[in-house]
Parts: sequence; C-alpha cells; structure tokens
Amino acid sequence: MAIFLTKDSKVIVQGMTGATGMKHTKLMLGDGTNIVGGVNPRKAGTEVDFDGTSVPVFGSVKEAMEKTGANVSVLFVPPAFAKAAVVEAIDAEIPLAVVITEGIAVHDSAAFWAYAKAKGNKTRIIGPNCPGLITPGQSNAGIIPGDITKPGRIGLVSKSGTLTYQMMYELRDIGFSSAVGIGGDPVIGTTHIDALKAFQDDPDTDLIVMIGEIGGDAEERAADFIKANVTKPVVGYVAGFTAPEGKTMGHAGAIVSGSSGTAQAKKEALEAAGVKVGKTPSETALLAREILGG
Repeated sequence: MAIFLTKDSKVIVQGMTGATGMKHTKLMLGDGTNIVGGVNPRKAGTEVDFDGTSVPVFGSVKEAMEKTGANVSVLFVPPAFAKAAVVEAIDAEIPLAVVITEGIAVHDSAAFWAYAKAKGNKTRIIGPNCPGLITPGQSNAGIIPGDITKPGRIGLVSKSGTLTYQMMYELRDIGFSSAVGIGGDPVIGTTHIDALKAFQDDPDTDLIVMIGEIGGDAEERAADFIKANVTKPVVGYVAGFTAPEGKTMGHAGAIVSGSSGTAQAKKEALEAAGVKVGKTPSETALLAREILGG
C-alpha cells in the first residue's frame, strides 16, 4: 500500500522537454516510475529518448490521458505559465497534479486552487514549490532522490524539501511507505491534514512523521485533526525555533505574528495532541526509532 502514488500510477510530465523536465524525467524513470508521456503543444507527435526508453509527447493533458490512461501529472512548467498548465490538468480531470515549480505568484496558486475546488476537487494538487512525492520501490513523482531510503512502514509529510530528504536518510534503515512534500508556499493544494488522513487509513503505515515550519496556523490545525482522528503514533518537527519573531522568512514566505505561527506555539499545540516533537531533525528521527523499537 501507499498513499496517492503506486507502481500502477501512469505518469505524464508537463514541461518534460525543458531542461529541468528532461533531467528529472530521466531520474524518475530510473526510480521505476511508469512515465507514459510528456506534454508540449509545440512538440506534439514527437518522442524523447531517455537511455533507450522512448517517451511520446502529446499536445495536451487531455490527449495524453486518452492515449495512455495517465492518472498523474508532474509539472515542471515555468512560473509564468504554471497557472495555465495546472488549469489544463484540472480541466482534463487528471486525479493527481504534482506542481514542482517554485516562484509561482500567490494569486496564481490561489486561482488554480479555487478553480479545482469549483470543479469538484476531481484533481488533487500537491504543491506548488514542493519536491513531490515518492513511494519507495514503486514510483517517484517529483525531485525527491530515489536512492536515499527503502520501502518501509513510516509515512512522512513535510513542508520542507531538504528536511524531507534528511528525515528519509536518517530513517533509511526502517524505510517509508510514502513521503509527501507538500511545499511551504502560503497557498498549497494538499495539506498536512490530507496526508495525515491518508496515512491513518493506510494499513501499511505504522507511524507518521510530520515536518512543519513557522508561519501560519497549518500545524495547529493539523494538531486538532490528530487529536480527533489519528490513532497511529505521530512524531513531529517544526523548522524555525531560532527565527526572530516578526521577520518574514524567505523560504516559506511565512511571517510570525504574536504567538501564533511560532515554532514554540506549534510545538505546544502538537504536544497537546499527543505528538512527540523533536527540537532537531535528528532528535525527531530518534523519537520515531524509540516508538518503532528500532
């Protein structure tokens, strides 16, 4: 089992023929991802060779889905064109759109999030500005290194890309069912709560690791959800304990005001919900080991 992504997922790449798309399509194929096509209206009808694997290019997401049965799209589209690309994926009703692109204007992200909702949430959006998600040994949709962990029984949801990689590496001997990087932008699609619910319902996930960041109240809301709905053990880490209050943090676009949004406030909310919170990523990994007896 896994959440959102399995070995049976058929993946297309919007922006596959660009430099970043080409690089990461090759890496995803190397991780065993079933990539069935790329999307570029200007190169429709051509094929791209990745070390002997030929991937067709389609003119639209809709065409790619009709021809291949694709059910996941990974987007490596430049920020200025990302909104149109996500809207295209939503209009085609692809079940999962993974938006890797960094630097998308917040009003564009808000617009395609609202559009997906207005269309009945038939397309789950992960991101933007995220590393994507991986189900080790099965499929990799995004930029998470595929060789830093193995399949296992830990579920990971994280706002931070680099901390996702560190946590996966620190617990690589235990392994992960799935790891989801949801992104740290002010407006994102899939939230901590969405991933927590999926991991709670996944019979092959025994423990959940949740990584948050200062700013906003997403972690506090996740704490309320855990308290009411999650019976599996959860360990957490909140990046930003040393950040000065009132300073906008560039990485997450997060601003801390009053006690709401501080790392300490988030830590206290999570601990009140029964979550064990580490002061560092390494301490968080140790807490996970203690719970799993490893």
